[in-house]
Amino acid sequence: MSDAQDLSRYMANRHADLLVCGGIVLTPGGAECLDIACVGGRVVELGDLAGRWSAETTLDASGLHVLPGVMDTQVHFREPGLTHKETLEAGTRGAVLGGVTAVFEMPNTQPLTLWQQDLEAKLDCARGRAWCDHAFYLGGSAVNAESLSTLEKLPGCAGIKVFMGSSFGDLLADDDAVLRRIVSHGHRRMAVHAEDEARLGQRKALVEDNSDVRNHPVWRDAQSALIATQRIVRMAEEAGRRLHILHVSTAEEMAYLARHKQRVSVEVTPHHLTLSAPECYERLGSLAQMNPPVREAHHQAALWQAINNGVVDVLGSDHAPHTLEEKARPYPQSPSGMTGVQTLLPIMLDHVHHGRLSLQRLVDLTSAGPARLFGIQGKGRIAVGYDADLTLVDLKARRQITNRWIASVAGWTPYDGVHVTGWPIHTVVRGHLVVRDEALEESSPQGQPLAFHGATPYRPSPDM
Repeated sequence: MSDAQDLSRYMANRHADLLVCGGIVLTPGGAECLDIACVGGRVVELGDLAGRWSAETTLDASGLHVLPGVMDTQVHFREPGLTHKETLEAGTRGAVLGGVTAVFEMPNTQPLTLWQQDLEAKLDCARGRAWCDHAFYLGGSAVNAESLSTLEKLPGCAGIKVFMGSSFGDLLADDDAVLRRIVSHGHRRMAVHAEDEARLGQRKALVEDNSDVRNHPVWRDAQSALIATQRIVRMAEEAGRRLHILHVSTAEEMAYLARHKQRVSVEVTPHHLTLSAPECYERLGSLAQMNPPVREAHHQAALWQAINNGVVDVLGSDHAPHTLEEKARPYPQSPSGMTGVQTLLPIMLDHVHHGRLSLQRLVDLTSAGPARLFGIQGKGRIAVGYDADLTLVDLKARRQITNRWIASVAGWTPYDGVHVTGWPIHTVVRGHLVVRDEALEESSPQGQPLAFHGATPYRPSPDM
């Protein structure tokens, strides 16, 4: 029986795979008390469905807000090559426990994700192991620049990611000539880590003989971020290329980017919105060490202003785990990175609770915004015909974030011991109730590769 025939039969019988009842649903038109019928992984009807529909599974959403599935468009799951820090299975398990239904994973693994075979190896590795839907970035590099127009269209590819700083080997692209080659080959929105490698190299002497991690934002100063951002925006404007500047951390960048929104989208992270220097370094040491750094309060205030005035387009966690043993090395030998995918939503719901942004704005930053920017098919809103990706949250639930709750292989969070108000209760991925009452419900991972407008659809090989 075809999918269309199967859907028609279910619609005729008004029998759903999953019926979500009694929740306050965040639709494109606003918050409404609605029931949601899900068939074949998609939303098929919204409204007062009690007594009109039966279901294989009924989920009582009374007292909960039902959000479009939250997407985290910047994670580092470290597989292949660095699985002592993180894996695709553990990373995506943390994602769904935190209410995240889809992720974009980054190319700085071992081997680097530079070619079709590297991407296909990751897709194969995720098959049957990823708890949420997923796509993988390919790295833009001197070695593959002329192939990027083809590579960016591959099934399961989130796009091209460029590291202007803070990377290594073939993934580091800090030369103007190389950057121009990368920018000129391709049409999809290109993601960029914008720190100026030359300035970072010049300033590293400031910390080499000083093991105080509080100097991290001194070494990797605001000017190093601004210089790189200005360079790549100018090149993109010359080439007519759309850009996505990741983890923007400075007031100066936000002021500059506000004048270049025609082609440039902006990401901020929960840690830059929540932690501030020097307090976070005094309290957490290198557990607060990230690239670009967590900065002083006036930079954080500028990020919040940019959220509220619309300059910021999306949130990403920049989930980038290292082990506690690695983080315990004396600074600056300690690596930059922290867990974040599982805590993205709880931390941001707490900001909603304290009035720093509205729930509707959070939905735009984590669901509608990613779908709109990257052309993700069938995602980003609760509407008939869209994938049944749902994140059900209790805005009044008070919880304590702990290391014990973190699913990551690394096993820690900088928010250990932090109390938050607002918590993910159930997570639905394409109609599968993956997390129910804050615990895994599915017996096996059901995540699938994301599909993008303008890219080739993913088709698993017959022998898989």
